[in-house]
Amino acid sequence: MTADDSGATPRDVDTEDDAVRDVPAEGSARAAGGGAAGVPAEASAQPRADAAGTAPDAAPAAGGEDDENTIAIRLEQLILGADRRYTPFQAARGAGVSMDLAARFWRAMGFADIGQVKALTEADVLALRRLAGLVEAGLLSEAMAIQVARSTGQTTARLADWQIDSFLEGLTEPQDSGLTRTEITYPLVELLLPELEEFLVYVWRRQLAAATGRVVRAQDDAEMVDRRLAVGFADLVGFTRLTRRLEEEELGELVEAFETTCSDLVAAHGGRLIKTLGDEVLFSADDAGIAAEIGLRLIETMTHDETMPELRVGIAFGTVTTRMGDVFGTTVNLASRLTSIAPKDTVLVDEAFAEELGRIGEAPVSEAEAAAAEKAAAEGTGGPAPSYRFALQPMWQRPVRGLGVVEPWLLSRRG
Repeated sequence: MTADDSGATPRDVDTEDDAVRDVPAEGSARAAGGGAAGVPAEASAQPRADAAGTAPDAAPAAGGEDDENTIAIRLEQLILGADRRYTPFQAARGAGVSMDLAARFWRAMGFADIGQVKALTEADVLALRRLAGLVEAGLLSEAMAIQVARSTGQTTARLADWQIDSFLEGLTEPQDSGLTRTEITYPLVELLLPELEEFLVYVWRRQLAAATGRVVRAQDDAEMVDRRLAVGFADLVGFTRLTRRLEEEELGELVEAFETTCSDLVAAHGGRLIKTLGDEVLFSADDAGIAAEIGLRLIETMTHDETMPELRVGIAFGTVTTRMGDVFGTTVNLASRLTSIAPKDTVLVDEAFAEELGRIGEAPVSEAEAAAAEKAAAEGTGGPAPSYRFALQPMWQRPVRGLGVVEPWLLSRRG
């Protein structure tokens, strides 16, 4: 796709007006967001293509490449539910948007430029029309619509890659039937597609409900963007050495086990997994007590797993900017720095996090006061003994690059 508003040549426009006029009204396409994601890389190398996506004048591929291209086209049609029909210029015109805006939307969704190959479907036109309609109705600004396209594209691209890697590798191993992986792929996708589509919509609605609930509970509009959160990093110790010692398959299994364990623990205790970075995960929580529990649970779980290297965790509390599902700001940087200086199998927190745990009654403000209160309760001269879940031990102050002098606190369970 090009950003040139003139797009197609005069010959393209003259000979393809009928196809443009046939663009369906809203609601007739099978899916709103499909289309360009299914354009194979070879499409960009074809100067002209028919509705089936093949170039009539192109020489046949050597050996089995022609068969592989045919299977790729059949899979694309199965997944998208439609044949290739429009060039990018036609799709933009059919959706009533400029070629420049259409190109910006498609690039934001993560789709490559394909020139003026006839490779798009009715769903692509409908998706453009819907995005543009949200802008025209004033529900979204043009910049926000592009952000929606980009965040959706980035998230679903990773999901699609994961699904293909996992399903096709795990479920299409050569069987006793003698069928090849290529022969198994089509019926497998045909069976999985409707189930995965329904499940994706279900999970998205659940996540949207949870995210909306967090926004509603925010005390004011400023908290919707700049919020006070606990942010934590968990990092595998010595991962670089492991990459040199382990085979690729072993390393992949270790990373997958680490990410799975972290994802499960963070979700189970009420946190949110922001992202995974191979040997490191980033998570957040609205409550310092929840974040403390997650950090310690991660250490305890990994310590009891002999296949895992040591872990270190750093958590900070403060104002965080949230954008497109990610978090930014000084608090995030501080959590990262605390992780890098944490001893193995420990959780380090910053002073603000320690103060927040004391404020909500999850940890004593000072061990001396806690001991005095417990003694008074035991002697019957005071109120009930406070029930703290966590203990905090101040560490030596130290300079941290880019953040000045910080005072880390060692977090542990109490009692």
